Amino acid sequence: MGTKKAAAAALVAALGVTTLAACGGGDGGKDKGAGTPAPKTVTLVSHDSFNASKEVLAEFTKKTGFTVKVLKSGDAGEAVNKEILTKGSPQGDVFFGVDNTLLSRALDNGIFTSYEAKGLDRIPAALQLDKEQHRVTPIDSGDICVNYDKQYFAGRKLTPPQTFDDLAKPEYKDLLVVENPERSSPGLGFLLGTAAKYGDAGWPDYWKKLKANGVKTVDSWELAYNQEFSGSAGGKKAKGDRPLVVSYASSPPVEVLYADPQPKVAPTGVSTGTCFRQTEFAGLLNGAKNPEGGKALIDFLISKRFQDDMPLQMFVNPVTNDATLPALFTQHGVVIDKPETLEPKKIADHRDQWIQQWTSLVLK
Repeated sequence: MGTKKAAAAALVAALGVTTLAACGGGDGGKDKGAGTPAPKTVTLVSHDSFNASKEVLAEFTKKTGFTVKVLKSGDAGEAVNKEILTKGSPQGDVFFGVDNTLLSRALDNGIFTSYEAKGLDRIPAALQLDKEQHRVTPIDSGDICVNYDKQYFAGRKLTPPQTFDDLAKPEYKDLLVVENPERSSPGLGFLLGTAAKYGDAGWPDYWKKLKANGVKTVDSWELAYNQEFSGSAGGKKAKGDRPLVVSYASSPPVEVLYADPQPKVAPTGVSTGTCFRQTEFAGLLNGAKNPEGGKALIDFLISKRFQDDMPLQMFVNPVTNDATLPALFTQHGVVIDKPETLEPKKIADHRDQWIQQWTSLVLK
């Protein structure tokens, strides 16, 4: 989401390989026909921002007998590319974290196999982008948006920018840091947002304006948010001097939840006219060693228990219509009523070309 959506959770998510389960490990059942035990571990491959409560995954283990092993594989783009390279002999059973900006690449390379999840009728049809074949299941959604440091703008009596057009104005010169869309999921989402806003012919001119206005580019969300952005906890420690950063509409609750003491008002805000809607999916990997465990895990990812847990674990929105958002998430997060969007086919047809064109315009 990325970092689906998603990437905001990298503030607290651990990196590497993690086994997240507790009681009730069990055998995962027996294959009575073959007389050999079925695998008791189901491996979830994801981007670095996946996170879930131990209690929730322990409940999955108790219910199914399968222990969840989480293998984190970098940013969303990097993680998808790794699965493409190992197609047919995947690293795990389920992949979580491919979003609508990269979905066509994953589907075209055949890394998933079809599975229609139980409970899919609780997810809006508009989010089910592969509803003919069910190779992927929607898990969460979020909005990639510019965030701003409230203290910076209040101290200078300067109104924070609210739209794409605002970001190119002289009063915001040298204030914005973005991520490279070739390497970063939020960076790609922001580029696609500008393409949706200004069209095929207009977005390059817009980026020329941003470049002339001093936009800074770094390779990852972690670098942009935690080191360059003046409004994050990490940014303050690193003395970041950019009060505008491409992040998520759900980033302000992160700043509240992990502050000590917790502030009554989030220290960061969202430029609501700069947002692009991102949806993240999970799919059963082609060649999975434990397909039954993988199917059970996908069902669980859209269960009410997991969907209710997700907002304060990965700071994304649940996709099921029966999920409940926590108060902290709704109080400090921002609802984006009219985000920019693009049809999946449009993204598939132009994504690589747009990235190459962006690189020539902004980095050279």
